[in-house]
This record gives sequence, structure tokens and C-alpha cells, in this order.
Amino acid sequence: MNLLESLKKYSVIVADTGDIEAIARLRPQDATTNPSLLYLSAQKPNYRALVDDALAFGMRAKGGDREAKAEATLEKLAVNFGCEILKHVKGRVSTEVSAKLSFDVEGSLAKVRDLIELYGRAGVASDRVLIKLASTWEGIRAAQTLEREGIHCNLTLLFSFAQAVACADAGVTLISPFVGRIYDWYKKERKVDDIPAAEDPGVQSVTRIYNYYKKFGYPTQVMGASFRKVEQITGLAGCDLLTISPELLDKLEGSAGELERRLSVEAAKASAAIKIAMDEKTFRWMHNEDAMATDKLAEGIRKFYVDARKLEEYVLALVTGSQAA
Repeated sequence: MNLLESLKKYSVIVADTGDIEAIARLRPQDATTNPSLLYLSAQKPNYRALVDDALAFGMRAKGGDREAKAEATLEKLAVNFGCEILKHVKGRVSTEVSAKLSFDVEGSLAKVRDLIELYGRAGVASDRVLIKLASTWEGIRAAQTLEREGIHCNLTLLFSFAQAVACADAGVTLISPFVGRIYDWYKKERKVDDIPAAEDPGVQSVTRIYNYYKKFGYPTQVMGASFRKVEQITGLAGCDLLTISPELLDKLEGSAGELERRLSVEAAKASAAIKIAMDEKTFRWMHNEDAMATDKLAEGIRKFYVDARKLEEYVLALVTGSQAA
């Protein structure tokens, strides 16, 4: 048995990639994408048909200006890749809302409803799609409304315990705590080259969240994300889901051995977690008290926006070229 096979006994494995060939090869249960991954995949010749279809859709969009057509193209491109990915996974695909809407409840709601409508037109049921929103207070409020409408959400850029508690109270389907980025921050802060897995703040953060959710019976799923090394992944064996890059999936598959389960409902029930009453003031104070989380959330939104802009500029160039033709 290899480590990947062993891990699958305890956790659902999600491929963190927009590369459809890698997904078909690795056969994960779910897959998750983001604008950076889509930008890279969209430029590959074997995915040109998906890009051309999205562009044709965007050029037919109402509104004559270039930006409106580019926005429609972007939405269809995300859905096209999502639909193609769903041909190779049994479960769900996560589709991300632009980081520029991280503090815009109404804008997020409008964008998500457009995406879900496009998935519906393509014959994809809403229960096979997770919408990725940033775990800001506004993003969590948007997710709460969407969940009530039957649209399932994956709250990303999650670094603080306050974010995790607020997401559970809002009834979101899934959260994605960023193990690797937490690790990066503490490694820099402590001026060290590495932190052992047993002391890894990212692993500890996900463990605390998992124990809290399971102890108090929240149905929200925990999906560890943003891994830097195999030891972080194996340290969370038993977490509901783990989203892993193809490179680390290959390393797990190429390593013989069996894993010990690290997270379990039984252990969570016995933990010392205390339930927190969460409102906006409590959320903002608790999150603000966590220097790592405030730094990484702000940085993450900025970086996600930069990645989104690369994809937007690529699509704008396609629209401009099509209009000139």
C-alpha cells in the first residue's frame, strides 16, 4: 500500500488543479480550481475548445462594451472548465468568485447566481458545484444566503479560528483552512527554515477547527488546503477532505507505507473545546487579535486579485481580437 491509498481510507482527496489531464490520471473524489490555475490551463492547446466556446458565448452577451463581453467570457470559461473536470471526478468541483468581490455581499450573490445558472444550462446539478468565497465577514454573509438558496459554498482564505466559527454558524458546506500559508508566516516570523510537523501551526489550526466542529455537531466539512510538504498532509489524516497539488499527490502515491489516523470524531468529542457565541463584533475582534490571520487574509485577497487580473487581461485580449476580426 502507498501513502495515498492509505490516506484515502481516512479522508476524501481533492485535486488542487485546473489541469484536467492530471485530474483524470490521479482520480480524486473532488477538484478545486482558482483563476491562476485556469489562466495556466486556458493557454494550453488541448483546452482551446473550452476557451473558444467561452469566447463565443461572451461575444453574444448583451451590452456592447468590451468589459461586459469579457466578464461573460470569464464566467463561461470557469463553468466550461468546471464541467470538463466533473467528467473525471465523482464528486464536486469548486469554482471561485473573484477576490475583488471579497467585501461585496450583493456583488458576490449576483455573480454566484450567474455561475449556477450557467452550470444549470450545461446540465450540472447545483449539488456538484461548490462556490469559493473569501472568508471575510461579507463573504460569510453571502455564503449564508446562498446556502439557504441551496447553493453550496467553499469558504477559502481561512486562517483564523474566528473565521472558522463564523462559517460554521452560517451553515456553509465546507471551509478550506490554508495550512501552508500559516506555516509560511510562522516560519518567517520565527526566522527558521522549517517547523516540525508535530509543531506545525497550520496543522494545529486545522486540528483545532476539526475538533470544534465535531464536538459541537456542526455539519460544515473541513478541507485542509495549501500544503507545502507531505508531512503536513499525513499529519491531518482523518480530516474530512484534503485538497492536494498533483506534485504532492504523486509523492504520496510514490511512497510505500500505511498511515495512522490523526483526526477522529471520537477524539474531537473528548477535546476541551468551548463553544463560542459569534457575532460581527466578536468576529472582527477575534480575527484582529490574530496577527498571522489578518496578515495572510489581506495578502491572500491581494494575491488572488492579481491572479484574477491575469486571467481577466487574457480574456480581454481575446475579446479585443475577436471584435477586430
